[in-house]
Amino acid sequence: MDELSDYLDRGKMPTDPSIDTSAACQMAMASLERLRGAMSTLLRDEAEEQPARDDNWVTAIPDRIVLDVRSGRDIPISHPSPNAQLFVTEGAVRGLVRAAGDTVDNLIVGRCRLDGELTVLGAPITVTVDARACKGENIPPLADKLRDTLVGALRTHTELAIAGIDVIIRDIYLTKPEHGEEEATP
Repeated sequence: MDELSDYLDRGKMPTDPSIDTSAACQMAMASLERLRGAMSTLLRDEAEEQPARDDNWVTAIPDRIVLDVRSGRDIPISHPSPNAQLFVTEGAVRGLVRAAGDTVDNLIVGRCRLDGELTVLGAPITVTVDARACKGENIPPLADKLRDTLVGALRTHTELAIAGIDVIIRDIYLTKPEHGEEEATP
């Protein structure tokens, strides 16, 4: 049967006289063709019965990439010399937040927003992070773990005065993503 199936897959090319002249092979191939036709019809009908997919999230990806690579505001960094002016960009801090968030298992960090006077050294800043959790996870402890991870990363790598970190779980994934995987099944 595998040989006949392969022969059909190739469009009966190149011709094989041992198959083409065998009545048993011809009957088996006719049955395989009917089965394939029925399966195709069933799959098409099943697909038509499914609700229309919302693929808007796909079109939003390029927009998000543009926002992520945009440098944004300059965030000052203190320096002992009065003549030195050091800055880190808002985009770099958002990237830091996202990278730190990626270390938390069963969670995918999405949008990150920094609110407050970023251009004023020592001004209180609130970080808002959108994330998606995996099905079956206890969300409050997962959000707390993300919050703790972000506080640690921001304290280590920036001089921001963090007034708070708001974690918003926007979606639940039905399957757990592989570590480092960007998207899973929502």
